Amino acid sequence: MPNVTTGQLYSGHRLSSGGVNDPLLPRLIQAINHASEIEISVSFIQPSGLALLFDPLFDAMQSGAKIKLLTSDYLAITHPVALRRLMLLVERGATCRIFQCGNDSFHMKSYIFVRQQQGEVVEGCAWIGSNNISRTALLSSHEWALRHDFELPKDSPAAIEFTHIRQQFNTIFTHNQSQPLSHQWIDNYLCRYQQTQQQRTIAQLVTEDEQETIDVPTPNSIQIEALAALDATRQQGYSRGLVVLATGMGKTWLSAFDVMQMQAKNVLFVAHREEILLQAEKTFSQLIPHAKTGLYNGSVQDDQATLLFASVATLGKQNHLQRFAVDHFDYLIVDEFHHAAARSYRQLLAYFQPKFLLGLTATPERSDQADILSLCDDNLVFERNLVHGIDDEILAPFDYHGLYDQAVNYQEIPWRNGKFDPNTLDNKLATSRRAEHVYREWQAKKQTRTLAFCVSKKHADFMAQYFVAKGIHAVAVYSDSAVRRNQALQWLDQGKIEIIFSVDLFNEGTDLPSIDTILMARPTESKILFLQQLGRGLRLSPITNKRKLVVLDFIGNHDSFLNRPATLFNVKTLREVIGKLQANAPLAKGCHVNFDIELINFWQRLAKRLRNNVQDDYQQLAHQLAHRPTASEFFHHGYPMKKVRQQAISWFHLVASQENDPHLSELVSHYGDFLLHGIENTAMSKSFKAILLEALLELDGLRQPPTLSALAERSHHVLSRRPQLMAQELTESAKQFQASDQGWLKYWLANPIKAFTKPNNKSAPWFTINDQKFVATFAIKDQHIELLHDAMQELVDLRLAEYAQRPQQQQPSNQPDIEHSPSAQVLEFAKQSDPQGTMLPFYPELKIACGHFKRGSHEAVQYHCVADGYGKLDPTRHFVAPAAGNSMNGGKNPIQDGDLLLLEWVTPSSAGSISNLTMAIETQDETGDNHYLLRVVRKIAPNQYQLQAQNPSYPDMPATDKMKTFARLKAVLKT
Repeated sequence: MPNVTTGQLYSGHRLSSGGVNDPLLPRLIQAINHASEIEISVSFIQPSGLALLFDPLFDAMQSGAKIKLLTSDYLAITHPVALRRLMLLVERGATCRIFQCGNDSFHMKSYIFVRQQQGEVVEGCAWIGSNNISRTALLSSHEWALRHDFELPKDSPAAIEFTHIRQQFNTIFTHNQSQPLSHQWIDNYLCRYQQTQQQRTIAQLVTEDEQETIDVPTPNSIQIEALAALDATRQQGYSRGLVVLATGMGKTWLSAFDVMQMQAKNVLFVAHREEILLQAEKTFSQLIPHAKTGLYNGSVQDDQATLLFASVATLGKQNHLQRFAVDHFDYLIVDEFHHAAARSYRQLLAYFQPKFLLGLTATPERSDQADILSLCDDNLVFERNLVHGIDDEILAPFDYHGLYDQAVNYQEIPWRNGKFDPNTLDNKLATSRRAEHVYREWQAKKQTRTLAFCVSKKHADFMAQYFVAKGIHAVAVYSDSAVRRNQALQWLDQGKIEIIFSVDLFNEGTDLPSIDTILMARPTESKILFLQQLGRGLRLSPITNKRKLVVLDFIGNHDSFLNRPATLFNVKTLREVIGKLQANAPLAKGCHVNFDIELINFWQRLAKRLRNNVQDDYQQLAHQLAHRPTASEFFHHGYPMKKVRQQAISWFHLVASQENDPHLSELVSHYGDFLLHGIENTAMSKSFKAILLEALLELDGLRQPPTLSALAERSHHVLSRRPQLMAQELTESAKQFQASDQGWLKYWLANPIKAFTKPNNKSAPWFTINDQKFVATFAIKDQHIELLHDAMQELVDLRLAEYAQRPQQQQPSNQPDIEHSPSAQVLEFAKQSDPQGTMLPFYPELKIACGHFKRGSHEAVQYHCVADGYGKLDPTRHFVAPAAGNSMNGGKNPIQDGDLLLLEWVTPSSAGSISNLTMAIETQDETGDNHYLLRVVRKIAPNQYQLQAQNPSYPDMPATDKMKTFARLKAVLKT
């Protein structure tokens, strides 16, 4: 019998003698990557060893392999963290058992692999020896393992012996002392394990190899800042928040640290891809080993886990949601936001009421965070982008080369639904001419280890074959490729290959710090995908001493590629991109960006063709986002909604005109007036109307009109998630009400419910009260309910986003209060053409009534330049508005009708801090409209104040809880 044999499952000598020269690990990985059945039995498992085998085992399961794994509780050496990690495989189909030793010993170490074809065994091997599953046992310690091979025919001595080995494995695997691995078993074992560690009197029997101490992960400097910000936002009363961390900076770890910080018991982690869920579950099980993790997707629905990792496509459905109480989870995490699953996310978040909801994204632009930001009630808690990560030396710097893709005319490729036609694109990219161009650029600029992104299996195979023909060690990797993902990464790490051509598999979850070159050989339709691919190479690698990442990005003559420079320069529009390129704008330290001159010329020609209309704006944004823009995205990208209404009637009129979708045309035809006048353009002096509509949608109120009490209660919950609005917009008495109080119902009836159900001079009411229910006055067809629901949600998100950016929504000024005379000094008002000054918002329709209540509006904002000379001004805190009336026309510095007032927005604060100051005060009538007056606030007794006019002919007014200060007079400006 020869000592050296070769097959798919094995190669080389039958003996693995261990040590650094002949470790068992490569032999095991080779077998795992080709086996259809895997049977493992070991005495002990440590996390370090399982980490070496986990990805190969997971890849094998993904390819259909059956896995049986047996370990033991012998001497309580097997680590609980390793058992928790094994449960991730159990959830995905592996069969794992624990041999409960009692007074018995357990020293088995066997690894059995079988490869079948058409149900018949064609190859098999069994490694039997001394190797447990630990890092040292598999990589460096002196362990022997001898391989026995299956040989045809089936009745050969080798085949009979191999069958006997498998039978003996099955005997111990099904022994009555072998119990299924479960979280409950691990919980019980954890107590015994901890006790044993504390009082181990038989430590001399346990080798250093078998005993393993795990370092508890700790947050990095940026994560510490983020944790403080999350704690602060909860202290301020927020129950939802968004954190932005660039790829590679540990946003999943951050969420796990914050779960521990908040001491949450039941946690739900939601994502749209299995790779994200798996990585998250691995992270949480490592950091919180005492907790039970579970999976919830189309195949597995664990409703008992304390840490549940769920696919939004499954859990977002109503029948799955109803398996849980609405308050079952006290912490909910949404990792990224996939536009295709928007309705599922909304349905899920409308159902659950956690103590805190954390949104996570790597997208650095608020304009690209619009949808997930709206899910988080527009509360951006913390943000650190690539520049921060590189400057803080958490990520590696990069040299980015934007290369003109001269071999492909992208304008000839059809563009449908936010992406290029896949078949046409495939044919255009998989050509020798283009491959040669890619190869030449790669040879000139590459470093040592390259990860390349391709558009399809055909493209990846073509590129790998082309490079191999050039003498380059290259492989193609995708879901069913001959080379598994883990094997390719190992070869790349070891330097056995130079480049991996991949399709989708490496966008998320791949952690190989030694990658030092990224090759983008395909269009990348979205910013988040671009950032994910870029992030695969940004991790630091002390082992290889990686100094930088080189990025080779092939960019074509199509405006969809603008997401590259827009992302790198953190800008929104084509003109901003051109400006950055012309200015040679700097990035993070050590980073360099270069675009071929052909690309710059193309973008400049494109900019000149823009006609500055909303249709062009819409199409440019659609190409940049690679999906139909939402109204919030359009707004956050800086496009004025007023321009939309001037040129296209309404947002959905614009959308319907630009999208080839008959459903959108139906939407506009049947409900266009309501969407425009009832939501998009309705007057909103407070946020109440948008809050009410948000509550209505969360209650599925188009399908089942809610009772007034249910609507008011849900509205209170929605408003309470925005504590700043609660503080600013509710009267002092209304702030005392609980959601279910009759006082709150009465207050809500008198405000937005009345505004929506009372006729006005513009239109009939959009809703009515019928049998104590809030019912639409217009007919809604059953087949239109979801369509209208989504459209309303989109516009409600827009109105709340617009409202959040109004100046009065800013945080209170840090400037000291003015403590001198109640009259402000008189300053010179500069003409708009004067360049020496500050542009401030000017509200020509916001009448501050001095003595007489007059209607005002926050609409129609213009800007005027105010001259220097009166201190530092900030357009987010200061504004200009005309006075109206004569109640302040008196004293040393009279304010006359028409005078221009310089004011500073303030949030509600104690009356003592504004005593003796001239304040703008807001009050509200029974219809919900706001009115304004200017008065000096005087304290006359403890907790008693009166408002005084400077004109002695106007009587003093008592201050009531129905009034609030909203601005401080800083100056009177003379024209």
